[in-house]
Amino acid sequence: MDDYNPEHITEDFSRETEAEPGTEDRYFNRELSWLGFNERVLEEARNTAHPLLERLRFLSISGNNLDEFFMVRVAGLKGQQLQGVEMRSADGMTPGQQLTAVSARANALMDEQQLVWTELRAALADTDIHVLTDEEIVGETENWLASHFQQHIFPVLTPQALDPAHPFPFIPNKGFSLVFDLQRKADGEPIRELLMVPTTLPRFVRLPGETARYVAIETIIRRFTDILFPGYDLIGQGAFRIIRDSDIEVEEEAEDLVRYFRSAIKRRRRGRVIRLKLDSDIPSDMEDLIRREMGGDDAIVAESSGFLGVADLEQLVDEDRPDLKFPPFNPRFPERIREHGGDCFAAIKTKDIVVHHPYETFDVVVALLKQAAEDPDVVAIKQTLYRAGKQSAVIRALIDAAEAGKSVTAVVELKARFDEEQNLLWANALERAGVQVVYGFIEWKTHAKVTMVVRKEEDGYRTYCHFGTGNYHPVTAKIYTDLSFFTADPRAGRDAAQLFNYITGYVQPEGLELISMSPRDMRDDLMKLIDVEIANVRAGKDGAVWAKMNSLVDPAIIEKLYEASNEGVEVDLIIRGICCLKPGVPGMSENIRVRSVIGRFLEHSRIACFGNGAALPNKNAHVLISSADWMPRNFDRRVEYMMPIENPTVHAQILDQVMVANLIDNEQSWQLKSDGSYERIDPGERPFNLHRYFMTNPSLSGRGAALSEQGSMPKKLHVKRRG
Repeated sequence: MDDYNPEHITEDFSRETEAEPGTEDRYFNRELSWLGFNERVLEEARNTAHPLLERLRFLSISGNNLDEFFMVRVAGLKGQQLQGVEMRSADGMTPGQQLTAVSARANALMDEQQLVWTELRAALADTDIHVLTDEEIVGETENWLASHFQQHIFPVLTPQALDPAHPFPFIPNKGFSLVFDLQRKADGEPIRELLMVPTTLPRFVRLPGETARYVAIETIIRRFTDILFPGYDLIGQGAFRIIRDSDIEVEEEAEDLVRYFRSAIKRRRRGRVIRLKLDSDIPSDMEDLIRREMGGDDAIVAESSGFLGVADLEQLVDEDRPDLKFPPFNPRFPERIREHGGDCFAAIKTKDIVVHHPYETFDVVVALLKQAAEDPDVVAIKQTLYRAGKQSAVIRALIDAAEAGKSVTAVVELKARFDEEQNLLWANALERAGVQVVYGFIEWKTHAKVTMVVRKEEDGYRTYCHFGTGNYHPVTAKIYTDLSFFTADPRAGRDAAQLFNYITGYVQPEGLELISMSPRDMRDDLMKLIDVEIANVRAGKDGAVWAKMNSLVDPAIIEKLYEASNEGVEVDLIIRGICCLKPGVPGMSENIRVRSVIGRFLEHSRIACFGNGAALPNKNAHVLISSADWMPRNFDRRVEYMMPIENPTVHAQILDQVMVANLIDNEQSWQLKSDGSYERIDPGERPFNLHRYFMTNPSLSGRGAALSEQGSMPKKLHVKRRG
């Protein structure tokens, strides 16, 4: 679980939706809603149902998430404030008001992180994993650390005097630094020294021995200042850490997108300081200097008496203690493809297949690409690449295919936040192998996860397609729950070809047979499906909407769901992260319920289900999968797809298994209340954990409506037939 926020906290603020007059009370604030999500992540660090080191991992994830939140979202708000922008958010707040609210909530979250770290540190000590304080470094421990410091740490440290001859140096993003006030023993001459802790040094040093004993790098450095500064007495000291604006804004006139991003990545490292975090016991004059040099007038400053850089606690999770971690889980290879001797094409040609990650392995996607690369009958492969990771078997398969003489096209998205540099490297490697690399649109991101393989067969050319709800990333595919849909339906192949031609050649799609696309018609198509449910209720039939996504922000969709609720449509939403919709408000959303699932795996799949005149689940329901969350960015500024599921088996697997399991989970689910707070659902006498269920039953094949037939469906999810 390297990241519990896969899509990151992204977006260009210049085109966000402004509040309509009189609608401010109809939405939750987006930024505060995201902080609420990270509070739920932090709560998992307190969840005693999780093994201890997994709880520590949740704590580190909450720290990493908060860093990214400041690097992008808070940076955007700060930029608006400095430019005098007064555009109000959908809930009616100006950038300045949002910054005030966000800062207070983030500081409270930061304080809570320190409390959780104190609790976990004590719990770790009880299990023989110790993080030593300075007072605990005595005897042989001190001797070993002194030797280690001199051999491995001292040579890479570069203290810098702060005086007129040595101006304050540049501190990089996430830079962690120590400041020392010293006095020369010989004549009492004072000097102030700055020490940037090199990122090449581990944050914790493990002491030798079977018992796990760690010492933080800053504790070691402070312990041996006499070695670092011989001939000086230590008078005062402090530590600070900064977060810089890390957004990359693409200019419309960028003539060469690759060259632009190469230079933009370098500029990002020098972005404006957004957050400055200081030791609470730092001397006041030292604090004044740091504030002044780090842009304290514009930066959001916070003080902490605890551990700076909570994300770095991830290093401790690597301790070899399987008893303190989740039991290992090995995903299964899909039975349907095994039944065809591993021949992906034969299995997909026989019938559509859905694969449920991480319970079923992502290796099946790689297997399809490898088989395509080796198959002499395959003539072309096209694939979108948003995030592919650093060690990507997907990239290797595309390279092999190109070297084997196939026509290979890769749409590499350079604007994938924080993966821009890696994607540039992959693009270079692909191009060297003969892959046709396309970077898509300057302003829009290509976020759709689609692969098409064209194969020459006895009856002509056949196109095999993969539509995913998650990225082609073999690492995150082990910890994010996503769906992979494989089909040889000629309609899907024709639609996929039009989607790729739109990205590579700007050729407007015409007559799409199955999929909806953004930024073309996805929002309208969703609203039409909701309108059908409204019409059904008005006609005396049942009306129901189930939807699962990462974030719900789009005001138009929210208003349409409010309209549906007022007409009597029952709406159940599973939204892991941001939700700007207010559920359960009389006269506005009393028939809408929202829950968030936070557990071992990160819920990432995007699914929408519409009752089509009957209570959900039912075999005639409209079921769709998508790459898009319901946000303005996904509908208006990203290339996305939405695919209806027509195959009865796959339809039942997604609706009756995946969606029902998410809705009946009561061990790791939170209910969103109308005041914006979240309440953990009580498991009661019938606990159900959807992650445990699918680990035990990894394959969806042939299971049909087993879950709903168990009678585990909460009554509130059943739609009462009207009339």
